[in-house]
Amino acid sequence: MKHTKKESAKNRKTASKRRQKKLQIKLQQICSSTRLPIRKRDLQPWIWETLATVGIKKKRLCEVTIRIVDTEESQFLNFNYRGKAKPTNVLSFPSDLPKEILQVLPNRPLGDLVICLPVVIVEADEQGKTEQEHFAHLVVHGILHLLGYDHELSTEDEVIMESLEIEIMESLGFSDPYADR
Repeated sequence: MKHTKKESAKNRKTASKRRQKKLQIKLQQICSSTRLPIRKRDLQPWIWETLATVGIKKKRLCEVTIRIVDTEESQFLNFNYRGKAKPTNVLSFPSDLPKEILQVLPNRPLGDLVICLPVVIVEADEQGKTEQEHFAHLVVHGILHLLGYDHELSTEDEVIMESLEIEIMESLGFSDPYADR
């Protein structure tokens, strides 16, 4: 049975909507910029690709909260949770619900990401990247942290996490985020 282009496009759109329903993104945008519009439809493929790369199937229902903040909130959170008195690009707060509760929830809560938009824009300029490319990298980086990856534990863990980030970013059509080192 051969499908027309119109039917194929409709089937892709329907499949995309089903995937979107399986990934619940709660976007809290406290800070915004015309240089970098933040849209859920951009976040979804970045998160799905990250999950798929580490073996989480698209049939698994997941949810994540992404909060876009200014430098003051980022600095406050960074100081209170990491003891560092400066704003940072991304903070990750993995879900720490007990297994008994996770088993009865309809969605797997990954946790919360807090991304400081002014820091993202400054870093993108400094690194010669587009704001969207750097923001995508920080979403991927943050999701990996929510899944338990941590580049600060050891050199081996750093290599593993960075390799995953490079693979994911390249599969999304972005360049190697660490190429300028």
